[in-house]
Amino acid sequence: METHAGDPDTSASPEPSRLDRDVRAVRAAADAVRANVGRVIVGKEAVVDLLIVALLSEGHALIEDVPGLGKTVMAKALARSLGISFARVQGTADLLPSDVTGVSYFSQKAGEFEFRPGPVFASILLADEINRATPRTQSALLEAMQERQVTVDGRTMPLPQPFLLIATQNPVELEGTFPLPEAQLDRFLVRLRVAYPDLDEERAMLYRFQQEQPLEALAPVLAGEDLLPLLPAVRAVTVARPVADYLLTMVRATRKHPAVELGASPRAALALFRAAQARAAMRGRTYVKPDDVKALAVPALAHRLMMTAQTRLRQQDAEGIVAEIVGKTPVPVENVQVERR
Repeated sequence: METHAGDPDTSASPEPSRLDRDVRAVRAAADAVRANVGRVIVGKEAVVDLLIVALLSEGHALIEDVPGLGKTVMAKALARSLGISFARVQGTADLLPSDVTGVSYFSQKAGEFEFRPGPVFASILLADEINRATPRTQSALLEAMQERQVTVDGRTMPLPQPFLLIATQNPVELEGTFPLPEAQLDRFLVRLRVAYPDLDEERAMLYRFQQEQPLEALAPVLAGEDLLPLLPAVRAVTVARPVADYLLTMVRATRKHPAVELGASPRAALALFRAAQARAAMRGRTYVKPDDVKALAVPALAHRLMMTAQTRLRQQDAEGIVAEIVGKTPVPVENVQVERR
């Protein structure tokens, strides 16, 4: 029998600890949200899981795919499932930073300046086609993403908790777009793709939306304030040193790969670390397995790599490079026993 590093000793069965109970609560919450979103979105459990991972890791998600795949509906369904506020901004060349963060205006009734909050003050903000906004407007989101606050006219205001930015961009239509700078890409915990549904999923979608809009009838299964006490439990999930070294081996390999000009940063290592903790908690475990790291390596690392010009000419993508690194990195094991057959 082969045991992965990080697996606990199950020979004894002590009373569940507080962390055990908290992690079970995380799993119950994740299962309930996933099932509720599944009442609207057909067959995209893996994508929903990554959004929940981003939420539990206090990170953000970048969805890179073509229009019409249900990205907006998915974000709305997630917000409704948690009973938290949702806002959407459409990236355009004339979108101003104040259109996102808010603006101070003089109120004649009050006789003083008042602040009118922008859409960034929602718990879930969908920045649709973010690469169509100008670099100035894109940069207005940097403080919100990293510091979870907004500064307007010298006044700093905290954002609501939880706060999740879901940004989308179309990888095909690039005319009139402003590519996201590496500094901003590095602040997205994961990049994911929705992809087209298969035949059965698309047929089920047609009949589900035949007579009504399921999103309108979607009720919350968890309150946003009930999610906040679960976040410390995610941070407390154990990551054994062999598993942490396994993660770091992958991250450091991206910096040495001949096809990569700029590898994953230390922020990328921390993002993968926290995402693996969230994935473990969502599965009811108080410890991270190498499988958690392996499953999240591509969505957490690929968008942070800058490929060499020669690699781009050969049409090699970052996802393939990270997958190659994952395949070549030895998985840490311990307590290896050979079973006789």
